[in-house]
Amino acid sequence: MGRRTLFLVFIFLCLQDIFSILGYVYANSSLQKHAIVLANAKKENTLLPYISPNGSPRPFIPLLAPSPLAPFMNSTTPKLSGRCGLNFSDINDLMKTTAVDCLTSFAPLLANVICCPQLHATLDILLGQSSKQTGMLALDSTHANYCLSDVLQILGSQGASLELQQICSIYPSNLTEGSCPVSDVNGVESAIDSSKFLAACKNVDPVNECCSKVCQNAILDAAEKISMRDGGLTRMGITKNLAEKASSVDDCRSIALRWLSSRLDTLSATKVLRRVSNCNVNGVCPLVFPDTKNIAKECGNKIKNHTTCCHAVNKYVAHLQKQSFITNLQAVDCASKLALHLQNANVSTDVYRLCQITLKDFSLQVGSQESGCLLPSLPSDATLDPSTGISFTCDLNDNIAAPWPSAFQSPSTSCNKSTNYPELPAATSAQMGKQGILMKFRLLFTSLFFLILV
Repeated sequence: MGRRTLFLVFIFLCLQDIFSILGYVYANSSLQKHAIVLANAKKENTLLPYISPNGSPRPFIPLLAPSPLAPFMNSTTPKLSGRCGLNFSDINDLMKTTAVDCLTSFAPLLANVICCPQLHATLDILLGQSSKQTGMLALDSTHANYCLSDVLQILGSQGASLELQQICSIYPSNLTEGSCPVSDVNGVESAIDSSKFLAACKNVDPVNECCSKVCQNAILDAAEKISMRDGGLTRMGITKNLAEKASSVDDCRSIALRWLSSRLDTLSATKVLRRVSNCNVNGVCPLVFPDTKNIAKECGNKIKNHTTCCHAVNKYVAHLQKQSFITNLQAVDCASKLALHLQNANVSTDVYRLCQITLKDFSLQVGSQESGCLLPSLPSDATLDPSTGISFTCDLNDNIAAPWPSAFQSPSTSCNKSTNYPELPAATSAQMGKQGILMKFRLLFTSLFFLILV
């Protein structure tokens, strides 16, 4: 198909989406206005996102890429090494999910929250499931090279980014035992309390695990016991420092996760590993903060000009908006981290309130600040539909004020029982909403722009 023909097909499909959106706007304009009024009424007293201690998160709205993306997702035949003995057919569905989570140009944007956690889980589950036949939970360095190459080839043939090794910092050593003294199933089971470990992690609570750490503590306990197998840590005490001991326990943690994966079906293992890793994801702000000297200059001490101060703040935040999608909880952490940087630079005024900075302003933007996307704090996946293309879950309805910590306020965490998390404005997944419509329009024309450049 020539470029001109492809371009005309794209235009036709875009027009179909545009007319369908216009029809939706016309049919639901009064409903949208009512929803926006309710959202604005709620936001005045909201500072932090609501995380229910006993239930699921409030419903979110999907961020949709335009349907013309679908024709570019055709699978190709991977070029495999023929030297990897792992059985990829055992995790065929899991590989497809991972390929969508790490799809082409979306992979760097979803890397921290969706793509890389899913890829790491896939590798652990692959080794765990294969151990049922091999009895081994790790590969030697030679086969690790071949098998990692084959994994990336298979994912790439299904539409995943060809740069996953760099994006997710995956190396052949991730498939070996590293410095862990045990890598076989029998050795692991002789070192740990198998039934206790499995009972603690068989059903991980997606909401409470990050605070209760039931499974996380069981994993750490298993890793420490495995690392001491055959006197592992005792031998290291003479020649290795604390950092190297910690490295050995961390490598044995991977062995423990692979063993756990071998005792669960693929779907259950994925849920467990993603829910456990999600605690680390939400616990750290992934954004890189540049120097705040320009904000300090315009907003430090007593602010002389609110306009120039907010111009400096908005310009700084605009840089953060080009980095990646983040979760609700990451946004809270990022906002607090930037606020502390500014307070250390003698910015005492709450510039978030002054300049109307919201949590969405810390995540990747498409088109304007109105369409910032906060991913859910619980594990999620992207989805690929033949008619609508790639989609992933976003909250496009709220404008929750970014928290500005006071000098006497301890940092807020989702595990602090004394912290009150107000409820987010929400919409059902069946309602697109004003922001969802704006997002879809922008993605349509953004995709058109890139196609013209091809």
